[in-house]
Amino acid sequence: MDPFNLLSVQRDNGSHWIGAQNPGDFAMGTALLAVTSPPCFLSSANSRHLISTTPVPLLPSSSLTHGKVKSQITKVRSNVNSVSAETKPETETSMTGAAYDFKGATTSLTGEILSSPKKITIVRHGLSSWNEQSRVQGSSNLSVLTETGAKQAEKCRDALVNMNFDVCFSSPISRAKSTAEILWHGKDKPLCYLDSLKEAHLFFLEGMTNADAKKKYPELYTAWREDPSNFHVNGIYPIQKLWGTAREAWKEILLTPGESFLVVTHKSILRALICTALGLEPERFRAVDVNNGGICVFTFNKRGEAMLQALNMTAHMYSDHVYQY
Repeated sequence: MDPFNLLSVQRDNGSHWIGAQNPGDFAMGTALLAVTSPPCFLSSANSRHLISTTPVPLLPSSSLTHGKVKSQITKVRSNVNSVSAETKPETETSMTGAAYDFKGATTSLTGEILSSPKKITIVRHGLSSWNEQSRVQGSSNLSVLTETGAKQAEKCRDALVNMNFDVCFSSPISRAKSTAEILWHGKDKPLCYLDSLKEAHLFFLEGMTNADAKKKYPELYTAWREDPSNFHVNGIYPIQKLWGTAREAWKEILLTPGESFLVVTHKSILRALICTALGLEPERFRAVDVNNGGICVFTFNKRGEAMLQALNMTAHMYSDHVYQY
């Protein structure tokens, strides 16, 4: 057992105790048992605030005298008192728990300083009629929210009941618009429709079943499924174009006054929003996926740099789970 393996830890109630870094370091007849009540492991849920990692020599059982143990406790308390809190960045409050900031982790999506940090919750629309029929949807307004999709939207609304959003942004396309209206029902805050949240336009493939599209346009359909960033029709590259649309949407959203926003949109543009926020190129289009009714959460600092906090949360689809973040 390593005699320099103790940590001084502060409990939530402000009291201090000594804990062992490894469970195997507990042994009968050691000074640890004499000064620890209760013992605290570094991995314990109770030891949330690490105050000092200064090693404290463990006294052998032969040295368990009142004076020596008292001396060791005094040294630990001295170490605790001498530790100063780390200074948070002067210009910004930490938003990430253990991390004080995430400057430079991603590229700014606004190119200018925001009025405040932002939290953005993004929801993919509920199940649509063309989802059910396995048809290529794209930007068509003919695919509508189904009864199942409406129930999914209600589950999203219930799961987010504890969240306070300043504004809801939505695609104006029917299936997303209907989802947003259910999510935002009864609220007196703005519901804004952005063309930049529309789904990618997929030309004559829209409305076709995937099976028919694959049969009638095998090369084009294969490119769409397997190499979407290079998929093109008449010289237009929908996914590459979608990256520019996503950046436009982010700028519109992030420069809006407020601190917490809800966004309702479609899978392809949602993928583009995620990738552009994280600095990923169109080649990574299919590297992420979001289910109908799936929820994603981003935090942005004042520089407009993103941190992805949650991807495709779906617990609420299968339970009465309520989110709090």
